[in-house]
Amino acid sequence: QVQLVESGGGLVQAGGSLRLSCAASERTFSNYVMGWFRQAPGKERVFVAAINWSGGVTSYADSVKGRFTISRDKNTMYLQLNSLKPEDTAVYYCAADEHKADLTPRSTLRYEYEFWGQGTQVTVSS
Repeated sequence: QVQLVESGGGLVQAGGSLRLSCAASERTFSNYVMGWFRQAPGKERVFVAAINWSGGVTSYADSVKGRFTISRDKNTMYLQLNSLKPEDTAVYYCAADEHKADLTPRSTLRYEYEFWGQGTQVTVSS
């Protein structure tokens, strides 16, 4: 069973940057679609970005396009967060979809993902 561990969260001023990492426990991770979701206090967990098995195809929520970049390398996935805004404050979760190697429109849906990390807090001050 794949285990995912996020790191890299923290407190940053508006306009700043962070890089989140998601380390997977198994090599099989490299065959899965992977994604990032976030959950702000009192709100639903929502899609941020997803990446296919090779890293060659990516998808982003409109709210983060042009500011965030998803990537992957071997057993680790990354999310580069630039030009951060206070509304980006949330717990960020990485997830893996073991049934897909390539992105589909459903890759934005959280229930498509079977494995989740514990989350890492990102706080952006104004």
